Amino acid sequence: MMHWIIAPVILPAILAPIISFVMRHDITLARIASVFGTVALLAVAIGLAALTTDGDIHTYRLGDWSAPFGIVLVLDRLSALMVLLTAVLALIVLSHAIATGWDARGRHFHALFQFQLMGICGAFLTGDIFNLFVFFEVLLIASYGLMIHAGGRERIQAGLQYVVMNLAGSTLFLFALGTLYASTGTLNIADLGARLTEIPAEEAALVRVAAMLLMIVFALKAALFPVQFWLPITYANAPAPVAALFAIMTKVGAYAIIRVHTIAFGPGIPSTQGLPETWLFPAAIVTIAIGAFGVLGAKRLMPLIAFSVVGSMGTLFVAVAAFSPLATSAALYYLVHSTFAAATLFLIADLVQQRRGDDRLVAMQATGQNGLFAAVFFGAAIAMAGMPPLSGFLGKLLVLNALRDPALIGWAWTAILLGSLLTIVGFARAGSILFWKSTAIAPAEVPEEADPEPAHPPASFGQIAPAMIGLATLAALAIFAGPVSSYLQATSDQLFDRAGYIAAVLTPDQEG
Repeated sequence: MMHWIIAPVILPAILAPIISFVMRHDITLARIASVFGTVALLAVAIGLAALTTDGDIHTYRLGDWSAPFGIVLVLDRLSALMVLLTAVLALIVLSHAIATGWDARGRHFHALFQFQLMGICGAFLTGDIFNLFVFFEVLLIASYGLMIHAGGRERIQAGLQYVVMNLAGSTLFLFALGTLYASTGTLNIADLGARLTEIPAEEAALVRVAAMLLMIVFALKAALFPVQFWLPITYANAPAPVAALFAIMTKVGAYAIIRVHTIAFGPGIPSTQGLPETWLFPAAIVTIAIGAFGVLGAKRLMPLIAFSVVGSMGTLFVAVAAFSPLATSAALYYLVHSTFAAATLFLIADLVQQRRGDDRLVAMQATGQNGLFAAVFFGAAIAMAGMPPLSGFLGKLLVLNALRDPALIGWAWTAILLGSLLTIVGFARAGSILFWKSTAIAPAEVPEEADPEPAHPPASFGQIAPAMIGLATLAALAIFAGPVSSYLQATSDQLFDRAGYIAAVLTPDQEG
């Protein structure tokens, strides 16, 4: 077996307790260990992504127990892509947290950060729905600790709501697992895909109940209507580097729906035929509207960005709901784009907020480096809104191109285009208040008691570089859209090859 497949889970799992117990009182050592672990994770992720370019599906069987009886990790193009995306984002966010000193505001930031990476990578690699639940719980524990990092009453309140919502989701998850196991006798994704084809539709009531419960749980993780309301307050009150890392958290829910509802419950399964498409599409349309109106009406910068994340998830799920290879490849491109766009916005918002004193969208005296911050914010904003020339425009264009079915085109195109327009107006309003109107305030208009000097020194290269790298990544996605789209189309084709996935996971002598 290829033992490197388990490395993205084992590496942060070993490093996190070492940092927690040995280095928690020495921030320098903790930083060195965390950076080393994240760079190593990135190197492993690149190697695993290269390994999947031959189109093969590789498996890792813990204890050499064959699936579906043992725990199995599955590496294909999709899981390798998601692990690589996580590793790149993690290194960008970690660099910002260290450069700005966010990590020093609590003793356990780096340990929790590594546990978070363990949970995310595990969720992407597992081939078993029960272990997906386990990794979701690792995510919940680590993300709650990161959410309340540095303390504060509002942060604690937002964290409490976040935990309550996710605990409710975990309870539903257990109900779904019990129902699914009772009706099929397995929780392995590949084995489910094989067994559900043999269950007649008239005898699959419990299977449909389990599929709907799982969809609700995954929709909760992905902030999809009607369970999206936790995200704006959570992301708006989280420390900015944590909110940037959380940009990948909603994608865990999206990945789970794509994986489970394609292999196990997807097209061609009589017992759940049409179930995912029926519910996902209208929920996605409403999610776009909620995100767009939230951006338009936001009075603070962090909630504005959080609502843009909600809207981006709606756009993503409009494509996912089609459950076709073309639409899924477009969804994957938009998934990668929206992750970096949201993270970049949160990172630049952190630098702006620290120098303004708060994130209210009101005109204040211009901060130092106002032009630099404005340029980065403008680039990330047009990417998130879907304007050319960055990857957001191409991502939405791909989604629109994939949704030309007469039954979908009216609702999908209207929602995406109007949502983009409202998002553009909301970001334009915020940017003009933060950067343009601020420069127009004359010194005489500034209250006498105000400090004429900026509260913070100019941002160093290390502080601004992570946001710049995020923006450069968005530009690279646009410049290399052709090769990236080709890779994602091959990824989507492999995902919809259910027979190949089942054979790779369940064949006893299959090696990865």
